[in-house]
Amino acid sequence: MNRLLKGTLTIFSLALLAFSQAPETVNYKCMIQLTNYEGEGAYVVVSILDGDGTYQETLYVQGDDAEWYRDIEQWWKNLYGVRRPELDGIVGETVAGGQRKMTVLKIPADKIDAGYQLRFESAVEDQEYYAQDIQFPLTTENLKQKMEGAGFIRYIRMIPQAQ
Repeated sequence: MNRLLKGTLTIFSLALLAFSQAPETVNYKCMIQLTNYEGEGAYVVVSILDGDGTYQETLYVQGDDAEWYRDIEQWWKNLYGVRRPELDGIVGETVAGGQRKMTVLKIPADKIDAGYQLRFESAVEDQEYYAQDIQFPLTTENLKQKMEGAGFIRYIRMIPQAQ
């Protein structure tokens, strides 16, 4: 293939990428209520997993000190620690026992009702780590439910936001 044709194809490919739209997302306001526990603030990671349990995307990270991300062991091992993607879901400081945090999760619309799962992982410094504090199939019906936690998260509630 000559250089002119290669250059033209490269420019055309880049133009297609520039004009392609980002995947449509559905915004859900999410309240995370923590259990009453003693100790440091909890780190919480919310991720989308495929039907086989493989990490696809991180939606939210509660805790802004990257030094402690490795304590979210499964997420660290399977996504962040391996790929080190740019995280834009970091909301800031951890939240202590008994407190709650409100955030907005931007969930890709094509992942809802399509065999994916939503996982909430939690860890507290010098305490336990819960890989599946809350995990459920990512369905429209489940997003309407109050979900009980198994670790530092007492429960979550999600409400769809107007676009």
